[in-house]
Amino acid sequence: MVTKTDTYPDIAIPPGEYLAEEIEVRGISQKELARRMGRPLNAINEIINGKKAITAETALQLEEAMPEIPARFWLNLETDYQLTKALLNKKTKVA
Repeated sequence: MVTKTDTYPDIAIPPGEYLAEEIEVRGISQKELARRMGRPLNAINEIINGKKAITAETALQLEEAMPEIPARFWLNLETDYQLTKALLNKKTKVA
């Protein structure tokens, strides 16, 4: 029998991992991205390391820094990450 939670991934990947890949492909350093966004370098580093969430404001700043990627994309990544973490945590408590 397939349950609703079986359709979700079994690993939660922080959106910062995608952000790290994206800036690498573009040849942008974390420092340069922070400058473009008007954010401290440590805030960008915390997002990339999964220690800080992408908020709506941050998503808009990312869109300004990388216009080809809409703010909604960043927010969706964050939402999916948070939901997957919650589901995995729930599975762990049940098991």
